[in-house]
Amino acid sequence: MVSGRRRVTTWVLLRGLTRESRHWGAFVDTFRAALGGAEVVALDLPGNGCLNGMRSFTKVADMVDWCRLELSARGVPPPYHLLGMSLGAMVAVEWAYAHADEVRGGVLINTSLGQFSPFYRRLRPANYPALLGLSLLGGSDEEWETTILRITSRRAIDTAKVRSSWIAWRHERPVGRSNALRQLLAAWRYRAPAGRPTVPILVLASAQDALVDPRCSMEIATRWSATYVEHPTAGHDLPLDDGAWVAKQVGAWLDSIHA
Repeated sequence: MVSGRRRVTTWVLLRGLTRESRHWGAFVDTFRAALGGAEVVALDLPGNGCLNGMRSFTKVADMVDWCRLELSARGVPPPYHLLGMSLGAMVAVEWAYAHADEVRGGVLINTSLGQFSPFYRRLRPANYPALLGLSLLGGSDEEWETTILRITSRRAIDTAKVRSSWIAWRHERPVGRSNALRQLLAAWRYRAPAGRPTVPILVLASAQDALVDPRCSMEIATRWSATYVEHPTAGHDLPLDDGAWVAKQVGAWLDSIHA
């Protein structure tokens, strides 16, 4: 049940590196229902999904500008709540700094910031051989998505179905190697402005994240005095592994900040 104190608003969802809006899967409906039918808009970043023909930006700030223009073109006015995962969370952070007047709050899932965490926590070294090998040898769609699912999920309910969908989406809307590298560059060099955001922030992390060390999220929450909640068994793709848990945490956080 939605608290009477909670105002229905627009939520903007932002995925991570080379992922598209379809990768949210059933989470969008789960999230919308849990928040009482709030408007949910899942955006593709340039270079991904329906925008795979566009050139990806190498600066997170440019991604923010594009998202704002896209929402305006769709007739979706601010204010917004932002929910981003990994690179998408960096976009949410920059948005909250640059345009705090149109952001009511941000939820950051399994992300990192270069000024707070060393590189070997932002991308765990155990993944280097597999990802480098696929990049250099040009792995097939099946090899790529099988590897990504293995690295990012720890408790998906139907891995065979998820894997099949991801392979089909990759085949239908492939992300070019140059765009993948441009997105990686944007994420790697992003540094948030000094000081903490003026909007409320919720940081969610997964204890079993095999891609990004959860200490990266914990460090962000500590530096910004933000609410931090950690899932004990989920992997990097927390909305896939336990979307209902994410929605529950967001609902509780909203109630706390609007109390």
